[in-house]
Amino acid sequence: MAYKTADAQQQLLDSIAQAVDQLASAIALLSEAYEQLDESSADRIEEQLFRPVQAAYGRAKRTHAEFAARHDLPGRTFEPAAIVAPARGVKGFVDAAVRAVTEADLTLATLQDSMLPVEVGDAEVRAGLEQVRAQLDHLRRRAHEFVRTLGR
Repeated sequence: MAYKTADAQQQLLDSIAQAVDQLASAIALLSEAYEQLDESSADRIEEQLFRPVQAAYGRAKRTHAEFAARHDLPGRTFEPAAIVAPARGVKGFVDAAVRAVTEADLTLATLQDSMLPVEVGDAEVRAGLEQVRAQLDHLRRRAHEFVRTLGR
């Protein structure tokens, strides 16, 4: 049974790491968009999109590290993501970032739905996953609003 539990714990950790990597991609994409904006628009993208994604990224990394430490599993160092494909201006970068955030949220939702965090996790990991997803809530709407009002 211990081997099965260890495998399940590693699977949970790997899923969280996948979401962290997806959020790192979103941060890199939003950073590229930020660089192309005027000061006012850059301030808006930072407040409305970048900060919530960065907060979710930080919380996901902490959840990963703390779970690994509590269960004597190997941790992982997360590197900043590189831009994987050129985008079509600010809108393209924002759209790609929203896709990366959506993928991260889906990864975490699938993990939560699997009941793995309940079976082999603990209250802290469940709370961490919930907090990450809450920080990403409404990001798609905020991104749509940002792009819609860009240049106004």
